[in-house]
Amino acid sequence: MSQIVQIDRLVDEQRIGWFNVNLLIWSFLAMFADGYDIGALSFAQPALERLWHVPKEAFGPASSASLFGILLGAPLLGFIGDRYGRKTAIILGSVVYGVTSIAVVATHNIDQVIGLRFITGIGLGGLMPNTIALNSELAPKRLRATLITLMFVGITLGSSAPGLIAYGLMPRYGWRVLFVIGGVVPLAVAVGLVWALPESVKFLALRAERYRRLLDAAVAPQRLERLGRVARGCERQLLATARKMRRDLVLAQDVQFMPPPAADSAADAAGMRRLFSGGLAWITPLLWLCFCTALMSNYFLNSFLPLIFRDSGMPAGKAALAATLYHVGGTVGGLLMSVLLDRFGFVVIALLFAAAAPAIWALGLVPTTFVALAPLAGASGFAVLGAQFGNNAAAGLLYPTAVRSKGVGWALGVGRFGAVVGPLVGAVLLGMSLPLRQLFLAAAAPMLAGAIAAAVLVRLCYARLGGLRLGDVPVGMGPELRGAGAPIPD
Repeated sequence: MSQIVQIDRLVDEQRIGWFNVNLLIWSFLAMFADGYDIGALSFAQPALERLWHVPKEAFGPASSASLFGILLGAPLLGFIGDRYGRKTAIILGSVVYGVTSIAVVATHNIDQVIGLRFITGIGLGGLMPNTIALNSELAPKRLRATLITLMFVGITLGSSAPGLIAYGLMPRYGWRVLFVIGGVVPLAVAVGLVWALPESVKFLALRAERYRRLLDAAVAPQRLERLGRVARGCERQLLATARKMRRDLVLAQDVQFMPPPAADSAADAAGMRRLFSGGLAWITPLLWLCFCTALMSNYFLNSFLPLIFRDSGMPAGKAALAATLYHVGGTVGGLLMSVLLDRFGFVVIALLFAAAAPAIWALGLVPTTFVALAPLAGASGFAVLGAQFGNNAAAGLLYPTAVRSKGVGWALGVGRFGAVVGPLVGAVLLGMSLPLRQLFLAAAAPMLAGAIAAAVLVRLCYARLGGLRLGDVPVGMGPELRGAGAPIPD
């Protein structure tokens, strides 16, 4: 009798070891390169403005171009990830944005930059969902949220790196060094991913099963041979990965892996309706508003802080360094969120939203010196990016399993509109030559709206869950049914 292993138990019962550390390291590096490329243009803008004699507002479309590309890249590379594997999509995305980042070095006008940044966004767009999916499918359930949060820290640290490059290397090598490094690093990471990144065992199990079913229905000899070859390849890769993951198990050569159960098609079809039912009628739109406002303020500041600081009279190197502290603060905020969110729920997110508005506004009220602006930039990043870390985690906790992917996907998708609008509005306001206090008041306004939405969410989540802790209560189950084993209503 063949050995039978359930994929879910194979993953969830593993001990943390080198397999998980290796996955975290390479996922972190992929996210680091992602964050670097998102932030690189904002640190090159002051030099390009002088070199090409273009107005500040021209950089709004350039900053938003990669975000429009992300809107296209996410579903495109998401399809590739579902069809050919998470690892394949991650490597492809890294190669796309690595090549186009290097290509920016050869540009001579803002229109060429906009076109290349759009293609860069396509590569960046598929990286995050596929990396999240890969880590979710390889990490044990008890540590899944923690490991994904640590992976996300790579984005904020990566976003801080262009400021350090601008401070240390741009005076000698010029603006192009930002994009040379922004291209070489993801290409080098992509090469490492080919050899070191594992594929999802859940994906491999489902793919092998799918090809076995096609094999049973095939008639043509050539098709039989091709399908059999693909199925056997998936099974060999699955066994090799499972043996690396579970060195505590002896897995026979003819072991049979039972893939996770397929999603409920009826639940998937009714997914959008269920995002607004069972106590979620107001939670979902308010959560979307929190995503939109946080990303709007973040990309406003992320796109223009170096330029604003430089134009206020700060030397270019110190302006880049002060803007870098925004991302350093965001890293600290994200790490703190990973510790406090589980205990205090949405209260922590609401407090960070409330703290972000005055911190951002204060940037326009203090003297325009490095000593005055640097701490406030760090505090702003701590609050804004910390709140967005919380939004990402909360979205994964508030929705039940049947509609969780759809709930998180829609929240991220709606939030992207805020990410696109932020740089565009910022460019218009910069073109109006507003005083700094008005400029930063405009950047703070979305966080104030988000604070109101988050405060209401605290009350709604408390009423639905019966406490501050966020949890995956099935749709339709209130606190009175929690843990009672009651059936989930249709």
